Amino acid sequence: MAHKQVSFKTYHQHQMSLLPPSLDELITADHPVRVVHEVIETIDIDNLLAQYKGGGSSSFHPRMLLKVLVYSYLCNTYSSRKIEAAIKENIHFMWLAGMARPDHNTINRFRAEKLGKVLKHVFGQVVALLVESGHVSLQEAYLDGTKIEANANRYSFVWGKSIKTSKERIQKQLEELWKYAQQVASEEMKDTQPLTFDKIDAEKVKQTVAQINEALKDKPVDKKVQQKLKYGEKHWPENLNKYEQQEQVLNGRNSYSKTDKGATFMRMKEDHMGNGQLKPGYNWQISTGSQYILNYTIHQNPTDTTTLPAHMEQFKQLYGKLPETLVADSGYGSQQNYEYLEQNNVEAYVKYGYFHKEQSGEHLKKHPFHQDHLHYNEQQDRFYCPIGQAMELVEEKTKKTDNGYKQKIKVYQAKNCTGCPLAGVCHKQQARQKLLSEEGIRYRKKRPADVEAVFGNIKHNHGFKRFMLRGIEKVEIEAGLLAIAHNLRKRAA
Repeated sequence: MAHKQVSFKTYHQHQMSLLPPSLDELITADHPVRVVHEVIETIDIDNLLAQYKGGGSSSFHPRMLLKVLVYSYLCNTYSSRKIEAAIKENIHFMWLAGMARPDHNTINRFRAEKLGKVLKHVFGQVVALLVESGHVSLQEAYLDGTKIEANANRYSFVWGKSIKTSKERIQKQLEELWKYAQQVASEEMKDTQPLTFDKIDAEKVKQTVAQINEALKDKPVDKKVQQKLKYGEKHWPENLNKYEQQEQVLNGRNSYSKTDKGATFMRMKEDHMGNGQLKPGYNWQISTGSQYILNYTIHQNPTDTTTLPAHMEQFKQLYGKLPETLVADSGYGSQQNYEYLEQNNVEAYVKYGYFHKEQSGEHLKKHPFHQDHLHYNEQQDRFYCPIGQAMELVEEKTKKTDNGYKQKIKVYQAKNCTGCPLAGVCHKQQARQKLLSEEGIRYRKKRPADVEAVFGNIKHNHGFKRFMLRGIEKVEIEAGLLAIAHNLRKRAA
């Protein structure tokens, strides 16, 4: 039986084309790289251009470098050396760079030195374009935070508690030496001013040790005391100067890494041992809408509670207004945050720590702000809060339930709660009512799918679990590039 002849497609590796194809022809019309190109071409980069001084040799165009960096983060390529290689080997990078070939040093300098003051403005413009195209709204925002490990040594750190303990030890030993000198050389010490050791610094230690040495110079002194005096004279002033410098770096934090002084040691959920190991990192806060990132901020405090006002003020700077509605988990439920949102007319659906535990019917009935416990004046149509403050009718509204039933709701509110000892309880009561309403239930169900999904996508699907750059200013640049890349990736999907 005769075999059929096999037919192969023509293959001539070294054959030249009269009209070689352009890179543009090789890239599909719906490829994400085109979205990056179109969006970055549209935005205003005057602030970025202003970072360059005139004179000297020519520079790579900042718009091209910005496109390359954003597309790199979109493609999970975060190392400047890998970006350099991609520009030489990948047709999408080649097309975006216009066949220019900036090296990794140029890319890294641009990222670290040029983008710091301008990237928030670039990010805001990208979001504004998404709002204009109808992809997202600024009316409601979902807030959450995550810890991202810093590019720092995990075992080289400074702890605030250790500094405090060391200073207290020096204070105690200095006080003991002073008392010893008063006992052994009472005549020489009788004219000295009584000292307090609550606050000591290097200069005070030098003077005190010198006084003690002078008083004891002709006296028989215990060898251990002599050794302690010599040690203190040599090391204590130097150590106290070091502690003072470290406390300035801490600036109220509990720790920092010696290799990235902006990083604080935080408990990371993603530890490979699953035990929440402490690692140097940053607290990255984002607010989202329809799974687009609307705002991002970087914080050195691991606690989410304290980050809300600063994050919201940044939102206002970007867009000239705050969202009408904010939804957040229990990490943000503090009296300060409730007051901030209320003063800024933001409808807050923010849980507090014991919200879920309080949902038993018996617990609600025992609450001092439960409607059954408030005195109601039917003639004046007003309630009175537990401390006697009149709560006037401020709003009447109708809500339609899922089955179409129209429910009439009256909202009562006190005129002045300043200085009220139950203000915190009152805010939690208001938060509870909102969270248990139909809107509150809807927002609570939507929050994990909106904001937590974004973090999951960036950290797990796109492998970003550790910052490449060091220092809070540079880390904020990386967070901005990640946020822009995420939004454009989603826009291109």
